[in-house]
Amino acid sequence: MEAVVEKAAARKASNRAIKKAAVLGSGVMGSRIACHFANIGLEVVLLDIVPRELTDKEKAKGLTLENKAVRNRLVNDALTFALKSNPSPIYDKDFSSRITTGNFDDDMELLKDCDWIIEAVIERLDIKKIVFENVEKYRKEGSLITSNTSGIPIHMLIEGRSDDFKKHFCGTHFFNPPRYLKLLEVIPSPETAPEVVDFFMEYGDLYLGKTTVLCKDTPAFIANRVGVFSIMAIFHVMQEMGMTIEEVDALTGPITGRPKSATFRTSDVVGLDTLVKVAKGVYDNCPDDEARDIFKIPDFINTMLEKGWYGDKTKQGFYKKTKTPEGKRAILALDLNTLEYQPKAKVRFASIGTAKPIDDLKKRLKVLHAADDKGAEFLNKVGYHLFRYVSNRIPEIANEIYKVDDAMRAGFGWELGPFEYWDAVGVEKTLAAMEEAGFQAAPWIKEMLDAGNTTFYKVENGIKKVYNPATKIYETIPGLDNFILLDNYRDQKPVWANKGATIHDIGDGVLCVEFHTKMNAIGSEILQGINKAIDIAEKDGWKGIVIGNDAPNFSAGANLAMILMFAIEQEYDELDFAVRAFQNTTMRIRYSSIPVVAVPHGLTLGGGCEICLHSDRVVAAAETYVGLVEVGAGVLPAGGGTKEFALRASDEFFKGDVQLPTLQKYLMNIATAKVATSANEAFNVGIFRKGIDQISVNNNRAIADAKAAVLELDAAGYTQPIPREDITVLGRTALGTIYSFINGMKAAGYISEHDELIAQKVAYVICGGDLSYPTKVSEQYLLDLEREAFIQLLTTEKSMLRVQHILTKGKPLRN
Repeated sequence: MEAVVEKAAARKASNRAIKKAAVLGSGVMGSRIACHFANIGLEVVLLDIVPRELTDKEKAKGLTLENKAVRNRLVNDALTFALKSNPSPIYDKDFSSRITTGNFDDDMELLKDCDWIIEAVIERLDIKKIVFENVEKYRKEGSLITSNTSGIPIHMLIEGRSDDFKKHFCGTHFFNPPRYLKLLEVIPSPETAPEVVDFFMEYGDLYLGKTTVLCKDTPAFIANRVGVFSIMAIFHVMQEMGMTIEEVDALTGPITGRPKSATFRTSDVVGLDTLVKVAKGVYDNCPDDEARDIFKIPDFINTMLEKGWYGDKTKQGFYKKTKTPEGKRAILALDLNTLEYQPKAKVRFASIGTAKPIDDLKKRLKVLHAADDKGAEFLNKVGYHLFRYVSNRIPEIANEIYKVDDAMRAGFGWELGPFEYWDAVGVEKTLAAMEEAGFQAAPWIKEMLDAGNTTFYKVENGIKKVYNPATKIYETIPGLDNFILLDNYRDQKPVWANKGATIHDIGDGVLCVEFHTKMNAIGSEILQGINKAIDIAEKDGWKGIVIGNDAPNFSAGANLAMILMFAIEQEYDELDFAVRAFQNTTMRIRYSSIPVVAVPHGLTLGGGCEICLHSDRVVAAAETYVGLVEVGAGVLPAGGGTKEFALRASDEFFKGDVQLPTLQKYLMNIATAKVATSANEAFNVGIFRKGIDQISVNNNRAIADAKAAVLELDAAGYTQPIPREDITVLGRTALGTIYSFINGMKAAGYISEHDELIAQKVAYVICGGDLSYPTKVSEQYLLDLEREAFIQLLTTEKSMLRVQHILTKGKPLRN
């Protein structure tokens, strides 16, 4: 798999290849950018300054400032800290071997072999210019040089540099953490060659997995300009309305399509000092900004800065973690009136209560903004500030409105950008309310409405278009022809649909099955949708099927509420039927006459993982968190997952692998509910198959890549597979050893009595039952064993309690 990634990383984009990159500066951003470069297979050089003093440990060892370990201490410590951080900046710890560390005094000659050099040192113009002066001495002609500055004007960074340097220089602003936040702002200077800009726009998308946004060289660029304005506007409105930070975070989190960290938790994570720095930068450098006063720092923020309450980095900010007298974890929230910490209060708004059951974000926003309570009033006021602001930033920071929305979704994790949000709540209606409240939007908004154009976006024939204020017409958004976005199919009649699934025609004879239950939990409707898609494809001559969706997660697993109901009511025949239906569906995915390709991303757990295990090919987003987690609910995988691990273990026996350790590897994956924390790791644990399955680094491209995989399989003459009857299981020859190990874990107190029972059931199935010696069995034999074991476990009181706990608390119970 690594070879595939390395080949992809070195592939040419815009007639230029990147094989080796250098990152100058190993701070929070630099070290993590280096890790992400390593993620995609690049060789990476990471450099930082030489320490000026010895530490006590170094003195005790008799080291001097000339020792290499001392000279590289800062960069090595920074990289070590990054690799230990959670969430991890790297797909696989082994990838860190691709990073070579060094320092600015001894190792600058390493730059001569680098195709891309990115600067990520402290945000000071004088220091950055010194770094670039030094870079110019060592870089090879034609190599790319960029800065990760978050706000220093790009044109100022290249003063005094050579023409070749200027031609190959631009800003490439990553967002922290670079692995997870998808925005890459590309900011050219007037001297940047157009082909360099084109290269970064393409390379960032194809190989770094980024949403690349071309920005003008204006203060804070796009995302920070709008994002920090939004936060500062919230500060001002909450003071005006006398709101608490708990109330604001309840209204500016997932309920309105924003991250769970909402406003104040986000500020704590980012750091109050960083937030203030950006706000001050805009205030100082944008004298003509009509909302400049919003960027003034409120008194309570200045007081917090004086006290050193920056957020997570100082252990307290708007929130503070502490412990109760009983030793339990507690979170305190800051009272902005007294600047004292109080126990975090629960928040109740009628508007939230009414809107919360609505899954569709756009419909939920309409309900929230139309409500008649303090929460709705707050959201409307903040909205008026934001809508006025972004309308006036066109064309200052971007000529096209979609760039603003792309930047906010990818950089700040908003589900809807500001113009998309405005569309959701109604442009015309909101504009009237804004004007009545004294908020004047940019003139082009009224021009758009007067011309009969009531939305910023529209979809025509499956193509998403955006209003262009300059040309006054709707234009196709460039670059989307490489993506398949299922939202663009909403206005078309689907091939088939029910409440839980929709079958789309995505062109070229390929169908796509989209899930849309809560968390995409798999129940009868989704199973019906998959089977219906296979029926249609086989009957009507379609080339194949993609199973994928645009939701945050592929699937969190099976519908636990349904199976728990059957268990509680002792409807054993119904329970057996439900498990059989799941098994039959995954087997149909495996043995249909047309290729089926799954597109996992985000959470792909339990039943979602089992769909992937049985697909002809998997095209996984790099950020896929996949595993068979059923033991957390007190059961075992019974949608073919346990069977499939027995089958894969058997195939490894055939290759000559030692049998018992191989079987134990798969057994432990199930028994410990192992979740791979990236698509790369899923290859290592045996969930994805090397040489068959593949990774799409950019999640937005995954469905299109899966469609290409279906067409490839079809063109190669796809042949319907034959069910396996040659699976070697070890029976008692392995069961005794495994049972003894499980018993030892129980005796040592590592697992509970019920954990022991679950592990024994998993072992029984994966070993093929109580067979006297190794035997070849069929898939159906193993499916019957796993279904029987699943039902036996689910009908125990402790397993039912575990399922109930997950449904009510959202996390496993150990009993």
